[in-house]
Amino acid sequence: MNATVTQPQTGPFLPEITTKSNKRRKSTQYSRMKQEKESLRTGSSQIISKGEISQFRNSPKQNICVELLREGYHRSFSELFFLLGADRDRRAAAEPGSNLRLQTPLDQQLDKLETMKRHLSRAEEAERTGSWMVVCDQRLLLGWYFSAPKDLWLSLHFYHSCTDREQGSHSRPATEARVCMAEAYLKLGELEQARQQAELCVKQAEDSSWVDSDGRPLRLRAREALWRIYSRLADAPLEAADYDQALKLLYKGYNMATESEDKQIEWEGAYRLGLTYQSAGDNDTAKQFFTTCMEISGTLQDADKLGKSYKAMAKSIESEGNIQDTLECLEKLADISRCNGLQHNLVDAFLCLGNIYHTTSQYTRACEYFLQGYEVACELGDVALLQKAQVLAANARAHSLIWKFSADVESASPAALRRLIAWKESGRHQGLYR
Repeated sequence: MNATVTQPQTGPFLPEITTKSNKRRKSTQYSRMKQEKESLRTGSSQIISKGEISQFRNSPKQNICVELLREGYHRSFSELFFLLGADRDRRAAAEPGSNLRLQTPLDQQLDKLETMKRHLSRAEEAERTGSWMVVCDQRLLLGWYFSAPKDLWLSLHFYHSCTDREQGSHSRPATEARVCMAEAYLKLGELEQARQQAELCVKQAEDSSWVDSDGRPLRLRAREALWRIYSRLADAPLEAADYDQALKLLYKGYNMATESEDKQIEWEGAYRLGLTYQSAGDNDTAKQFFTTCMEISGTLQDADKLGKSYKAMAKSIESEGNIQDTLECLEKLADISRCNGLQHNLVDAFLCLGNIYHTTSQYTRACEYFLQGYEVACELGDVALLQKAQVLAANARAHSLIWKFSADVESASPAALRRLIAWKESGRHQGLYR
């Protein structure tokens, strides 16, 4: 029988604990190194990419321009780059210490850069598909965005990019851009440019039902703009007393105002014409326009405009020498002002009434109205107005005393002589001539 022979163990019965632990530790370190190597190879989210690094390293201008080029919007990139250069040139040409020099450069204003990138890229994308209304709409939005006074040059650039293009220049957004451009040029004082754009807008919107972004018909908004432009154009001939030229311009503006369907503007047009005719010495025609102003004010239920109309009418009537009608007109002005709480207008009415009585040598009555004006001015706390009323009241009071004294001297009647003697004996302090 064969028997199995068991060899005696020559090594330790249990394995080396230290050795096994070292092997396990080496294995864990190797696994960790392998994971880190794999994460580097696969681009794990824990590793920052070159693009992310550039966002921190580059300027806002560089990042925006790179994004436009990477996304394929080369025209948008070129336009943005041109505008940044234009801003740099404007700032370099400005006087040292001027507001333009103190403004933050455009290439450092991230919000504006991102806004231009967004709308320019949308416009370029729409241009590729021939969606010209969308193109103009995106550029119109940029024009609105840059409506602040310091950014008007950018606003005008984007409005022009709507209206001066071959395709889409007669669309609704481009037509609205024209009236916006007219208003922007008006703010800048470039009146001829404003007039040209407003007139083109009227022509384009005439037979359409287009409305602006606030829901107002574009044809009416353009007429309102034209009224304001013609009114400003009339300022120069008025200063030079060239009333014929001023009236021509104001009539054009008034026609636009009446067609604008806005009674407020129509009142302004009629009032301006009335004042110009008044300055030219044609009070009959001036009164016709002031009557129109009164009618419009009544329709609007605007007490302030009604008061101005009555005051202007009173001045024309006074110029014709009709004192009684002038007083009635001013009394009406005082009533309107009193009933509607228009305290400044009420002071004005009292002072005008006082002046009328003063010019007709009715000094006592004049003083009464000047004092009423002074009292209302005190209630208002208007120092300049109450000082004016004080001077007028004092002047009227002095004339009243002198007039009474002179009348007694000239009369030489017993009663007059007694008053003069009593006044002299009282040391001239007794108020006999109040």
